[in-house]
Amino acid sequence: MRQPLALAALASLLLAGTAGAEPLFNRVATFSVPDNLPEGRDRSKKTVAEIVAASEDGKLLAYTDAEQKGLGIIDITTPEAPRPAGFVQLEGESTSVTILGDKAFVAVVTSGDNFKEPAGHLATVDLKTKQVVAKCDLGGQPDSVTLTKDKGKIAIAIENERDEKLNKGALPQLPAGNLTLIGIKDGAIDCASRQVVDLTGITAVEPTDPEPEFVDVNIDGLVVVTLQENNHIAVVDSKTGKVVAHFPAGMVDLKNVDKTRDGKISPTEELKGVAREPDAVRWLDNDRFVTANEGDWKGGSRSFSIFRKDGTVEFDSGSDVDHTAMRLGHYPEKRSAAKGSEPEGIEVATYGNDRLIFVGLERASLVLVYKDEGPGKAPRYLQALPTGIGPEGLLAIPQRDLFVTASETDVGEKGGARSAVMIYRRAEQTAAYPTIHSADENGLPIGWGALSGLAADRTAPGKLFSITDSAYAPSRILEIDATAKPAKITGAITVTKDGKPAAYDLEGIATRADGGFWLASEGNPEKKDAALPDLLLRVSAKGEVEEEIRLPEALSKHAVRFGFEGVTVTGTGAEETVWLAVQREWKDDPKGKTKILSYKPATKEWGVLHYPLTQPAQGYWMGLSELVSLGDDRFAVIERDNGFGAKAVKAIQTFSVKGLKPAAIGAAEIPTVTKTQLRDLTPDLMKAGGYGLDKVEGMTVDKAGNLFVVTDNDGVDDSSGETQFFAFGPVAR
Repeated sequence: MRQPLALAALASLLLAGTAGAEPLFNRVATFSVPDNLPEGRDRSKKTVAEIVAASEDGKLLAYTDAEQKGLGIIDITTPEAPRPAGFVQLEGESTSVTILGDKAFVAVVTSGDNFKEPAGHLATVDLKTKQVVAKCDLGGQPDSVTLTKDKGKIAIAIENERDEKLNKGALPQLPAGNLTLIGIKDGAIDCASRQVVDLTGITAVEPTDPEPEFVDVNIDGLVVVTLQENNHIAVVDSKTGKVVAHFPAGMVDLKNVDKTRDGKISPTEELKGVAREPDAVRWLDNDRFVTANEGDWKGGSRSFSIFRKDGTVEFDSGSDVDHTAMRLGHYPEKRSAAKGSEPEGIEVATYGNDRLIFVGLERASLVLVYKDEGPGKAPRYLQALPTGIGPEGLLAIPQRDLFVTASETDVGEKGGARSAVMIYRRAEQTAAYPTIHSADENGLPIGWGALSGLAADRTAPGKLFSITDSAYAPSRILEIDATAKPAKITGAITVTKDGKPAAYDLEGIATRADGGFWLASEGNPEKKDAALPDLLLRVSAKGEVEEEIRLPEALSKHAVRFGFEGVTVTGTGAEETVWLAVQREWKDDPKGKTKILSYKPATKEWGVLHYPLTQPAQGYWMGLSELVSLGDDRFAVIERDNGFGAKAVKAIQTFSVKGLKPAAIGAAEIPTVTKTQLRDLTPDLMKAGGYGLDKVEGMTVDKAGNLFVVTDNDGVDDSSGETQFFAFGPVAR
């Protein structure tokens, strides 16, 4: 077996493609899956978009929604404006779909939770009438379907999946899965031709219980089948139904990965003897195929691999997939002890003269795009595409220069984003994503995420600082070069207390005249196990906590868990004043008003102003996320609700404190500032083509007077990990 190739592109080239030197993809639209539910269906209930297929002309999409037990249809005649085109109710959980003419063939699982008696069928859906017109029993639980290139047969992976709660999910758990082949006659399924290909006895891992996961067929009619939990791959001749080759997917040793869930993104560890356990697979040509090595039972190598059909491993990406996610702020640290970014989806297609590979990272919510450079050569990294949460289905539509992702995770019940289908167009253009990324230190990426505040260096235009919130520990101050395109995180300062790394919930940062920082840490007095106070921190330029400043008891007793969210500073010396924005109303505030606090370090005197919040839409809340001094007694805040999309409220508001004296703590009368909108941020967020991010958390104005804004990706926890960094140019004064 030849040695796997290393990636051609090193860290310095990982953002190649952002210069617009060759055609690249940019997202043009997002379709919210709940919008496709039929009349009368509760749209607040969970939905998914799993596998997606397209009509021959590429103008109609069909996606599986196992949660709602149906098939959703989307009209993408105008890709920038996708429209609901129908929802077809099925008799079970839809798992995969492929389209031939005006018919969709849908794999449907009907066994429910009965793992011992798996059942399912292949449903034929007429895309014109939106009706199920035929069914073919499969004798098991289908997971993946595809057509042969001559459209003469359909290949189905019958997984008969294991019960992960039974004996800790150990195999074997019979009945065994198989590959099923069904002929197509006059555009319809010929159930009588159903052929079951036995895959037992070929694997070293539990040979009595093969677990087929994904199938694809090449021009020669060879079906490649991944047996994920068995860590095995089989190649079957679709014409005869015979297994013509099979081999283990292999084991790998991984260097420079993060394998410990500890709040730190630290790619300095090793994993040895990890089974690839591939999920999705696609043929690159007649002799090679590529796998996404997600893992399921005992493995998951965090990589994608290129195999020859004789089992030779021609290329493996190693730890590079995780490293790319780290550089882009998408690394799911909470999955470090499991399978990291989890490459799950694979798509391959030819656009013009370029054979492209798309790798979907389920936990990082990214698709990495590579160019196949041909046999014996490593693929070349081109770009990364942001997706909805948990991209499951990847679909290339090269005849229209389009690409589509379907995301199965719906966290609407938690107030998060809904499942979505996103559309991207390829053209000669500059890549719109990422808008911010990190450099390497000592050859390894600076991991980051959850950018919860911004501040500007007092001496150098374009030099910014950000902080990470409680999604990570210890707390860090990140250095940003905003003159770079995209902006670049160039370094990280660990916050320390008494010489040891310290963890706070940092939500605001401001630079001090002496080169140090003021940091705002949000408290949570409602935390059951250990109530946390809101803290103002005086920190040195090296990140050392020099003083922790608590609120007076007369004020802190009214606090709720929505506390400090922004900090800024005016004046120097004895006139230095620190200003803090409180996110939402506390117990002693009138409804619709939150606090702007002032603190004078020289006298330790606190003061209070009120800020009038915009009335939120029903079911939402309104609050402040940042506070910045504009000079001349003027300030800017980010005022936002917790909604997503074009109807959400995300705005930069300004106010002046000229003539206003902050009231003493406990005063009966508290002055209220008058606000003026500086910029509506919602259109800026929607221009990214996504679902309109909710957490606009950071804002600053640099020494040259340029305005910068950044979103917080929640540390990729119930989030897509997407971060949008905006450079708006000179701020209006």
